[in-house]
Amino acid sequence: MTFRIYTRTGDEGATGLFGGGRVSKDHPRVQAYGDVDELNSVLGVVRATVPADFHDALLESIQRDLFSIGGHLATPDPEKVREALSKAELSEERVTAFEQAIDAADAELPPLRAFVLPAGTPKAAVLHQARTVCRRAERSVVHLAHNEDVPQLFITYLNRLSDLLFTLARLANHRGGSGDVTW
Repeated sequence: MTFRIYTRTGDEGATGLFGGGRVSKDHPRVQAYGDVDELNSVLGVVRATVPADFHDALLESIQRDLFSIGGHLATPDPEKVREALSKAELSEERVTAFEQAIDAADAELPPLRAFVLPAGTPKAAVLHQARTVCRRAERSVVHLAHNEDVPQLFITYLNRLSDLLFTLARLANHRGGSGDVTW
C-alpha cells in the first residue's frame, strides 16, 4: 500500500483529526499538536548538531514521547482509537527521569548566579531554541486544556522538559568550554 503525500483535503483550511472529525487548521487542538511537532523537529536539529553524541539517547526518547503526546492531542475522542494510542502511553516516570538528568547535569555545572542568554556553542544555541519552542508548546497545550480534556501529565512533562533543555544548554556550553553567556 502506498500513500500520497498530498490529499487536497486541507486545501480549504480544515484538517482531519485522528479518530475522525475535522477542524479549522487554526483550532487550538491543531495549534497544540503543531507546536509539539515543531518542538520535535527542533530536537532533531539539536541531535544533528555537533557533538552528536551529547545525550542523544535521551533526546531520541523525548522525540518519541513528543510523537505520542502529539498523537493524543490530535485525538478528540481517544476511545475511538484506544488500540492505536496504547503505544503512545506516557508515565510520571518520564518526568522523574528528567529531574534526575537535571540533577546530574547540575552537579557538573557551576552554580547559576545570573540570567543566561541563549548563546554559546552551536549545541547550546539550538538547545535554547528547543527550550523556547517547548515553552510555546506548553502554552498551547495549557490553552487547549481550558476547553478540552488534556492529561495533566502532558503539561507537567512539557514544563519539566523545558527545564531539562535549559540545563542541557548550560551543560553543552560548559563542556564546550564557553560557559554560560550571562545578561
